[in-house]
Amino acid sequence: MNSLKTRIKNYLLILSAGLFIASCASRRDVVYFQDAQEYETIVSDNSHVNTFKIDDVISINVSTLDSEASLPFNVFKGVMTNGSRPEQLDYIIDKQGNIDFPVLGELKLVGLTPEETKNLLKEKLKPYLKDPIINIRLVNFTVTVLGEVNKPGTYFVNGEQITVLEAIGLANDLGIKGMRDNVLVIRDFNGTKVYTRIDLTSKDALNSPVYYLTQNDVVYVEPNKSAVTSSSLDGRAGIAISIASLLITTTLILVR
Repeated sequence: MNSLKTRIKNYLLILSAGLFIASCASRRDVVYFQDAQEYETIVSDNSHVNTFKIDDVISINVSTLDSEASLPFNVFKGVMTNGSRPEQLDYIIDKQGNIDFPVLGELKLVGLTPEETKNLLKEKLKPYLKDPIINIRLVNFTVTVLGEVNKPGTYFVNGEQITVLEAIGLANDLGIKGMRDNVLVIRDFNGTKVYTRIDLTSKDALNSPVYYLTQNDVVYVEPNKSAVTSSSLDGRAGIAISIASLLITTTLILVR
């Protein structure tokens, strides 16, 4: 009887060890930039500039030394009270890629960078204003990070650019079971979805066309083989352990 109990205990130990090994992730699965050499220098020209897309919300402020002259080119919500200007309204790029700008009418901004938009406005405003100062800001710059990360969600971006690593940082990094060598970036080009994968275990990720994200990009981190295997085994392991427990109980009753 003691021999039977010992064999059963050994079986359960082997089963538990097998499940543990199957669910373990190797160094190859979790380390970033594995091929980067010590003291290696990678030069980036950081030339990425976002362009405006359909449904972007843009803040545009026009100012000059003569504040009264520039006033018609700014749209405000409500009227001035007690010498205080009301909140300035933003512009939404419509499905045709245009905004309706005061006095100037429709302006096509889709595909333009903020700097190109400034130059366009300065050219259009020449007949009306002298040396206008134009400030442009993308109001709804967000990225979404989903999948095997510690804090999935949609994040607002302060500034004009963000890298895929910074976006993952906002999501509190990948989980231990996130697939680092096959991260998917889903990008929308005015209604057309483009799917691009990036390998974060390689230094070549820094040269990927999706290393710098654009507004409304979605970053999806797939579960690695360890996660898939352990998820698959979780259910079967529960059944196996239940059956083993039943067999142990039945056997102990019969051998008494």
